[in-house]
Amino acid sequence: MEVSIRKIVTYVEKIYIEGGKPLEKPLKIATALAVVKNPYANKPFQEDLSELIDSHCAILGELLGREAVEALGEEVEAYGKGALVGISGEIEHASAIIHSLKFGNPFRQLVKGISLLPSSEKRGMTGASIDLALKHKTDVKIRSHHQTLEVRIPDAPFPDEIVVICVAASSGRPHPRIGSLHDELRAE
Repeated sequence: MEVSIRKIVTYVEKIYIEGGKPLEKPLKIATALAVVKNPYANKPFQEDLSELIDSHCAILGELLGREAVEALGEEVEAYGKGALVGISGEIEHASAIIHSLKFGNPFRQLVKGISLLPSSEKRGMTGASIDLALKHKTDVKIRSHHQTLEVRIPDAPFPDEIVVICVAASSGRPHPRIGSLHDELRAE
């Protein structure tokens, strides 16, 4: 099974002011999105998705991880992943790509992360948005890095496509003030 990429899109967001207060250093978030053909769209139910996993995961995990890191242009502190499947596919087709260590490990290794990548997946019409969850790359109990970014590509996914996504952030949320889960667990 061949990976057929229609296009790759990268977005970079920089936040300078939050809540009326300037940040000491802007928060930068970068996403890399690949629009790929869904080989199972409009086909009868497939019990075994291992061919999709074997053919797509490692290629897309390495490519999109690298694209997101390059777009960010600085050290990654938080990351995440997502997939949006067109209406002629199943959510499981998107999940098969992003919920494999073959997809996540190349991205984790690139940024020296150890945390599992938080994820989002859904089915949607062309132009649908998806909210991407991010967490700290080495410690999921650091709440300041739990954040969400909404992304969309106006002309994707077509009904027979999947948008596969890696997201990377330079820091946690602007002006975090709720403390760490580590602190809360020690207080109990």
